[in-house]
Parts: sequence; C-alpha cells; structure tokens
Amino acid sequence: MDAKNLGFDTINLGHGSGGTMTRDLLDKIIFKTFDNPYLNQKHDGSIVKFNSKIAISTDSFVISPIFFKGGNIGELAVNGTVNDVAMCGAIPKYLSLAFIVEEGLKIDEFIKIVNSIKSAADKSGVQIITGDTKVVERGKGDKIFINTTGFGEVHPKANISTNNIKAGDKIIVNGLVAQHGMAIMSQREGLEFESTIESDTTNVNFLVNDLLDEFGNEIHLFRDPTRGGLASVLSEISQDINKGITIYEDKIPLEKQVAAACEILGLDPLYVANEGLFISIVDAKVADDVVELMRKDTKGKNTACIGEITNEHPNKVVMHSIIGGKRIVSPLIGEQLPRIC
Repeated sequence: MDAKNLGFDTINLGHGSGGTMTRDLLDKIIFKTFDNPYLNQKHDGSIVKFNSKIAISTDSFVISPIFFKGGNIGELAVNGTVNDVAMCGAIPKYLSLAFIVEEGLKIDEFIKIVNSIKSAADKSGVQIITGDTKVVERGKGDKIFINTTGFGEVHPKANISTNNIKAGDKIIVNGLVAQHGMAIMSQREGLEFESTIESDTTNVNFLVNDLLDEFGNEIHLFRDPTRGGLASVLSEISQDINKGITIYEDKIPLEKQVAAACEILGLDPLYVANEGLFISIVDAKVADDVVELMRKDTKGKNTACIGEITNEHPNKVVMHSIIGGKRIVSPLIGEQLPRIC
C-alpha cells in the first residue's frame, strides 16, 4: 500500500468524524489490509461460534516511542494480547482492534503500523474481526494508542490455576530477560546509547499449545512478565499461593549487552519489562522434558529452569546470587519504566 495514492498525508479530525473521511480511511487501509469475512460485514460487531470454554483478554498499548528496535506498537499490540490469551491455556483465534489516533499522525506511519498488525496476526494465526477508530485533537494523545481484545478456546488439556501449584514445582522461562524494556530505554530521549538490543516481542501461542498437547495438566501455570518484570510476577505468584519461591541468579538467561545496559542505567533486569517471555510452573517430574521441548522451538531456544516452589519463606521470593549470598526479591513499587507497552 502506498500512502501517496490515498489523497491525504496525515490523519486529521475528519478521519474520526464517522463521515465520508472515516469511511475512506477504513476502506482504503483497514478493510483492505484485514480482509476477511467477519470484518467485511462492516458491522458494529461480529458473530463467531465457539464449541468450548473461551478465554478473553484485553489490553491497551501506549508505548513511547511507537517504533523501536525489533518492532512497533502495532505488532506489540497483537503479540501482547495473543500471549495473554495463551497464558490462560487457550488457543487464540480472534482479535478486536481499536485505534485512538492523534491528529497529525503521518499516513505512512499509520500504514506501517497497520501492516505490522496484519503480519503479527497472520504469524499468530488470529483474525481481526471487529474494531474502532477514533481521532483526538493535536496534543491530546501521543501519536497513536491501540486497544486489542483477544478471544480463544481453552485447550482441552489445560488446567491453568495457581491452585495447582505445589512445593517442588519447577519455574521455567523460555528466553532472555529484559530485552524489551532495554530496547525501549536505549531509544528514549536523554538515555540513548549505542546498542543492538532488540525487543523480544513475539507470539508464543504455538509453543504454549505444544506444551499443553504434550504435558496437559502437569503444566500448572503460565504467566508473562511484562510490566514489572520477572521479579514482580514471581512475587505476585508467591503471595497468591502462600508459598516461597527460590530462584538462582546464575540460571537466569540474560544477554551480556542487556546486563551492561542495565548497569549503566542503574536498573535491575529482574524488574525490566519483557514481551516475548513467559514463565511456566510445572510438575518437577516433567521439568527436564519441558525444557527439552521448549528448546527445540525458536521461541524457546534459550529456555532455562531458574528455580522452584518451596514451603520455606512463604510469600517471599529469595534469589541465590552468583557470589553465594541470598536476597529477597521484592515486587516493584511505583513505575520504573513508564510507557513501556
């Protein structure tokens, strides 16, 4: 799609009026890009059929900058919601998509975001079936905000619940921590430094599906450590189950460049946001097999078992450090990295 052939260079308030300019924007960009029988009805909603329990998750994306190393706000919106549905033990099928666009956004940037959404949806195996577009005055937004809601059928073997977690269960992560947050921070004004760090934003739903196919209810919990990072999610889980969590610093997969960037900026990588990372808490007897399966997938090639559930120190996460000591890993207080997703 070429912005030059559309007849307008930027989004303006008329594109959110509901009139002919809105229809022009939708017909030439949205409907043309996401062409499918559900969206082509051009109705206020879509009717779909599910034959089993469904999982629903909604999320809003306000990241700044909207383009970053490894992705942009569009694919982030798809991957984030697809992964949230997958964390429920479900197979994502459909997404709703809503834009809040600031007047003045360049059409070529909007098209790039829309194309990224289409590409990410195709890679995830989901369809965009309904949505909305609003335009706000200059200065009342920050280029573009996106809301997505995901719908998926719960896997027949899934039994994802904190109630299933028991002492001895192993904690497994599928990849490198802190990639997304540090990719964003490397581009922020006043904090920019030379770096090849890229966001880890990606869909993990097919890997989750493979795990459920193979191990079923021996997978006790999935969780993605986005805002607040690994530390906050593990702290929440520990408090929810009234048990302790032990993790090992030397087992946590961390890329050297990310570690260096965190040190420069005074950040703990355990609190930095991730967008393609997820935690699996699994029965100890299948942990090695889970790691082996995950490492065969490109989305899990850096998989590692980083700790376990324990009856000791209930409601606390304790990390064994590389130098031999121990420290309590507390949940994040306040906002460490604003506008990260």
